[in-house]
Amino acid sequence: MANVLSKEKRVQIVRCLVEGNSIRATSRMTGCCKEAITKLLCELGTACLEYQDKALRELPCKRIQADESWAFCFKKESHLCPGEKLNGWGDVWTWTAIDADSKLIVSWLVGGRDSGYAIDFMDDLRSRLSNRVQLTTDGHRAYLEAVEGAFGGDIDYAMLTKLYSRTEGTKDERRYSPGYCIGAIKGTVSGNPDHGQVSTSHVERQNLTMRMHMRRFTRLTNGFSKKVENHAYAVALHYMFYNFAKIHKTLRVTPAMQAGISDHIWTLQEIARLAD
Repeated sequence: MANVLSKEKRVQIVRCLVEGNSIRATSRMTGCCKEAITKLLCELGTACLEYQDKALRELPCKRIQADESWAFCFKKESHLCPGEKLNGWGDVWTWTAIDADSKLIVSWLVGGRDSGYAIDFMDDLRSRLSNRVQLTTDGHRAYLEAVEGAFGGDIDYAMLTKLYSRTEGTKDERRYSPGYCIGAIKGTVSGNPDHGQVSTSHVERQNLTMRMHMRRFTRLTNGFSKKVENHAYAVALHYMFYNFAKIHKTLRVTPAMQAGISDHIWTLQEIARLAD
């Protein structure tokens, strides 16, 4: 049981999970059963959600980039049988907003990719900022209503729509080979954004970091999530590690330190103690 694991064993489990290992691989490396690891993930994920919900407030960000990253729970959307969507199965999207200067993950949301989730995501983002910001998103149309509803005219908002060439080859060959980016269109939606700062590069790089640090996001494996709740807990744990414990190579400090909401590099022991 997770509540009788030693402190050293809990830290060992956390280290495995935040470095991209699956539940089964973590079980093999630590000698703990899958049930204990999953229970610890749920408890710690909840604690990480609660801590960051309180800590990530009144943030003096200037440039925000937002994007969505795809994964799936139990089955891909195209494989679902009638009624199975009600179980939370199918495509799962992680909406992410990053501060381009401090690299802090300001807000995230796990769910669908429709306008309802876009509205909830932007409402949460707005509640965490202390001043007017410049926001850049991709061309997903759901952002238009969501940003307008959350910020009104108090934002400098631009959309960056990338253009891709057609991938050559058969259907199977094109399946995992996206076309080359051949251009991008920068469009002002609200306010007066600086077009020299209109970019989604930082949030797209963060999508890669997320896939590298969580086995649930790795394509073509059987490490995908079986419960959407556990998927959300894993994301919360990852962002706790990324924001507070992982030193950013360029900044040489953690994003939380750069943003001024932490005065030290968190250890895995500190993160593990959040669930005590």
